[in-house]
Amino acid sequence: MHVALLGLGLIGGSIARALRTQSGWRVTAWTPTGRGPAEARRAGLIDVAAGSPEEATAGADLVVLAAPPLESLELLRGLGAAGLDGHGVTVTDVVSTKRTITEVAAAAGVPFVGGHPMAGRETTGFGSSAAELFADRPWAISEPVCGGDPAAVEQLARACGAKPVRVDSAEHDRAVAAISHLPLVASVALVEAVLGSA
Repeated sequence: MHVALLGLGLIGGSIARALRTQSGWRVTAWTPTGRGPAEARRAGLIDVAAGSPEEATAGADLVVLAAPPLESLELLRGLGAAGLDGHGVTVTDVVSTKRTITEVAAAAGVPFVGGHPMAGRETTGFGSSAAELFADRPWAISEPVCGGDPAAVEQLARACGAKPVRVDSAEHDRAVAAISHLPLVASVALVEAVLGSA
């Protein structure tokens, strides 16, 4: 299977590292700066460090939007405007909210299945990536889908060592807001309060 990674930070890099431990995967990657893909190519972790999103996605079976949320939305719109090179391609993502990106995919006419590996670290970037990041972790696959193939996203999750879990996108977003986003906001508010009082 040919996987195109648009973004190669902590999550995208960890996907590339995990897939390199498996056979039968071809991985291309693109980032705006090209630094992560160049490093990954030198390390033998990807097959092609692409010069553009179009080059990375040409002939791909699965396109993974592994950029930050707002950039992933722009990439998704760009894929819709440019069309995708290949029949049967599915686009997925790794961002932490599903409703908006699913709506954008539907509006752009992109065959999309929302995804969210429930894993991370306190550090970011390709240098922080690890092949074992997803081992035995849930990988949310959101519904409804927009013409993409959920089985392809499940196959990716399993190849990365994760456990795919189907979930309604609205339920997913409510749960992530409660267990991830709310604690982050509270911790930032606490730091601001403490630093502001000094």
